[in-house]
Amino acid sequence: MPHLVQILLPIYDNHGSKFAPEVYGQVRSQLTESFGGLTAYTRAPAEGLWGTGDQVKRDDIVVLEVMVPALDRRWWHEYRKKLEQLFRQDQIVVRAQVYEAI
Repeated sequence: MPHLVQILLPIYDNHGSKFAPEVYGQVRSQLTESFGGLTAYTRAPAEGLWGTGDQVKRDDIVVLEVMVPALDRRWWHEYRKKLEQLFRQDQIVVRAQVYEAI
C-alpha cells in the first residue's frame, strides 16, 4: 500500500545556528535518488511547539515529503537515526500515512 512519508527537519541547531544549505541538499539528494522525487516545504518555515514540563519549546522546521509504494520500516528507522546525527538532534520526526489517490 502506498504511503506519504513526512520528515520534519529543524532550521537551527540547539545553539541557534542555522544549518548550512548543503545539509538539506544532502538529504534532498538522498531521498530523490532513493524514491524518484520529493516535495520540500522550505519557503515559509513551519513552527513546531511542544511542552516539556512547565515550558513550551519552539522550533522552526522545514517539511519534506516522499511518496513510497511500500513502507520499509527498517530503512526509515535507520535513516531517521542518520538524520538525528546529521542535525545533532535527540529526535527527528519521521511519520507516515497511507496514501489513497482520489
